[in-house]
Amino acid sequence: MRQPSLCCREVSSSRKHWRTVLVNGVGMCGGCVEKEYPNRGNICLENGSFLLNFTGCAVCSKRDFMLITNKSLKEEDGEEIVTYDHLCKNCHHVIARHEYTFSIMDEFQEYTMLCLLCGKAEDTISILPDDPRQMTLLF
Repeated sequence: MRQPSLCCREVSSSRKHWRTVLVNGVGMCGGCVEKEYPNRGNICLENGSFLLNFTGCAVCSKRDFMLITNKSLKEEDGEEIVTYDHLCKNCHHVIARHEYTFSIMDEFQEYTMLCLLCGKAEDTISILPDDPRQMTLLF
């Protein structure tokens, strides 16, 4: 899984303190989430938001649904990469940048997700009718 380029900066307001994390030049807010990059096991989201991890906007203090903006799909070396931003519906504060990848390696489909809000996850699924990893020897 791709590692983000991280840079942190402490930001304060009269209401509370929060941390802004820059990932590939995009600011993301650690003050809006319960846990940064939670481990989601093999749950890789191509779209949507993990609202259980959203504590509320650190800027406007509202806990509401989010907007998904700047969605893009590109292909690099046989890998599909979907990226988008999670924004506060009320003040358009950038909460997180979401990255989802899909690729086929040999006989397997590989999925990854990396997002401050939605978490990090990886999954591998066989494209064969019978998964060779699940086969038992009959000897």
